[in-house]
Amino acid sequence: MSRKQYSEKLVSHDQSQIEYYTNITNNMVGKVLRSHDIVSRNKTTKEYSLADYESLTLPEREHLIELCKQRLSEFIEDRGEAIFDHRRKSSGYISGTIKYEILKRAKFRCELCGISADDKALEVDHIIPRNHGGSDDESNFQALCYSCNAMKRDRDDTDFRDMKASYGHREKGCLFCEITKEKVVDENELAYVIKDGFPVTEHHTLVIPKRHAETYFDLGQAEINAINQILQKARNEIQEQDSMVSGFNIGINNGKSAGQTVFHCHIHLIPRRDDDVENPRGGVRHIIPEKGSY
Repeated sequence: MSRKQYSEKLVSHDQSQIEYYTNITNNMVGKVLRSHDIVSRNKTTKEYSLADYESLTLPEREHLIELCKQRLSEFIEDRGEAIFDHRRKSSGYISGTIKYEILKRAKFRCELCGISADDKALEVDHIIPRNHGGSDDESNFQALCYSCNAMKRDRDDTDFRDMKASYGHREKGCLFCEITKEKVVDENELAYVIKDGFPVTEHHTLVIPKRHAETYFDLGQAEINAINQILQKARNEIQEQDSMVSGFNIGINNGKSAGQTVFHCHIHLIPRRDDDVENPRGGVRHIIPEKGSY
């Protein structure tokens, strides 16, 4: 028995896969057939029936089935393997560990439309596809429901080229766009980490998106995911380096009135230690004098 035959038999006994493709059939194939009045659906039994099928004689039914098989064969012969190209844009194995981490990060919701995994099955896929130069770094994956993923793939050849180009945008003269490699202590596909040049406390760190974006509110979800990932990693490394660190302030200055001086989004990760100030109560509220205590 071939690997394909083994796979087909395994899938036929995998209830989760059967339910997954039942949903796809209902929401895609079924919807098209219903909208053209080719089939109808019994709301009680959830079963489909072909319009006027019961009125056909047995030879007519057999003839209809043969016509469908013939048309399907012609379609497959004409298109060949290209039929499945929309599902192979990011071809290759994605480990279960990565899938779990991406789904956990997304809180089991589609990162595009926000629908819960309870309502629609989620798929883990590349943001920038492999065939467009995307890597297998965790920051280059996203969790999408099967509807959003199918729609995204239909536009793959157009949108992802633009997306990749936008992630490469750098502003001439910008301090963080022109950062030297020597200062970068860590990075992923969309963000990097440096030590603050004027640290508030020891190990004060900055997490910065690679794309030139003026404020946090100009970031895309993929960049926010990449920043959160590397922010967690930086925090863990600081705690490993210094056992005295017992807390952190995470701060972002958005706009001149908020104190922003370098107009390229950057997140401050400031380690805190017990008794590093007389009264830490209020934390970031102290950015407005006398408003920290309450």
